[in-house]
Amino acid sequence: MQKLKSKRSLILYGCSGLGVNMLNIIVGSYLCSALLVGGFKEHVESWTYLNKNLVIAGLWAVLVFLAKALDGIIDLPLATFADKLNTKLGRRKTATLVGIIPMLIAYSLFLMPLNNGETLLNTIWFGALLCVFYTCYTLTMLTYYATFAEVCDTEKETALLSTTKSICDVVYFSLGFALIPVFISLSINIRIVALLFLPLVLTMVIPFFLLKEEKDLNVQEKPLTLRESVTASLKNKRYMYWLYTASIMTIGLQLFLGGINELFSNTGLNMALVMASSFAPVPFTLIVYNKIKKNFGFADAFRYSLVIFAVGMLIMFGCSLMADMMTKLQLTLVAILGGIFVSFSLGALFSVNYSVPTFYARKERVEKGIEVSGMYFAVQGLLEGIATGVATGLILVLLKDLHYKYGFFIKLLPVIVAVCCMVSFLMSYAFEKELAYMDKEEK
Repeated sequence: MQKLKSKRSLILYGCSGLGVNMLNIIVGSYLCSALLVGGFKEHVESWTYLNKNLVIAGLWAVLVFLAKALDGIIDLPLATFADKLNTKLGRRKTATLVGIIPMLIAYSLFLMPLNNGETLLNTIWFGALLCVFYTCYTLTMLTYYATFAEVCDTEKETALLSTTKSICDVVYFSLGFALIPVFISLSINIRIVALLFLPLVLTMVIPFFLLKEEKDLNVQEKPLTLRESVTASLKNKRYMYWLYTASIMTIGLQLFLGGINELFSNTGLNMALVMASSFAPVPFTLIVYNKIKKNFGFADAFRYSLVIFAVGMLIMFGCSLMADMMTKLQLTLVAILGGIFVSFSLGALFSVNYSVPTFYARKERVEKGIEVSGMYFAVQGLLEGIATGVATGLILVLLKDLHYKYGFFIKLLPVIVAVCCMVSFLMSYAFEKELAYMDKEEK
């Protein structure tokens, strides 16, 4: 693979996944919910397809769970498939096409119910399309992430690419959770909104112009099998230790993203304002994170991000405790303060999930001459999926159930997030020296 040397190329390449990730948010957060009218109070006709149930709720819940489980399990064989391809077009470009074309077809068909009622046919139809969409989305993004180790030659280039990607994450999160509700408030149906965002997928055309796939003589000719790839990943104890550390951090991060609405549901605050204070400053707050990395290394920058995130969570904890003791203005200002603290860590915590696997995959290429970029991201994706399930499927559900029965418990959410941050903080002191000082510039 020919390296991308210019900053412009790296920044442009880092924007490639924005559109595909945006479609993933729309499907998972909006279109799946739009098939059932339950839970909506205002603008129901815009939040749902036809203002009526289109799937059988019980069976649909099972199919959604199976589709998401498949999304986690399928990472490993898809990573091997992407790493082993050998075509004239190039294995990365080919794998991207194999993934993105059926993904777009599934996305488009997901907007079309087979009939206008709550039927078994509709339920199975949407369940099957969801499985196709998640599988093809995973192949597309795994292939894209795998190229990070191949297009970057230095840690500085990797850091720039990872930072750009994390900013794009903030962009599509902001579009998804702030802009889409605005469209709905204007009585634009969610299916129309989904179509309006479809052209964003063209950002994935960028790799087809920038990638120049050439045979790398430093990488073994015989591609690794699935078993060999998984074994190579699991045997890298230093990388696996990073994944355990990152998984604890992910539990906290996903608990925040998944439960912030519940936390502030009884305070009367405008959540769009709170989330804006958490996401909008991220492109600027990343400057601080990158400055710390440059001066002190990755480990210290990672610890800074964890501490500042924990502080932001504790401010939000205080905000929820004092909701009845402050005026609406005072409460809003405190919540925004917590959001600003969070903004100094969010971009960094997104960024590490691209930079560290890329760092270790590049080491494997240089030291052992093997290609496991896709598998490294796949194993990370598997553990992240488990962590997300623990956060939103176990902890959040338990807190909501206890809060419903006894009250107060949902207010403990930011405390649990802060504890996760501190556990990861302590675990970071066992990072290997090379990772700890990654991205540090020599004076």
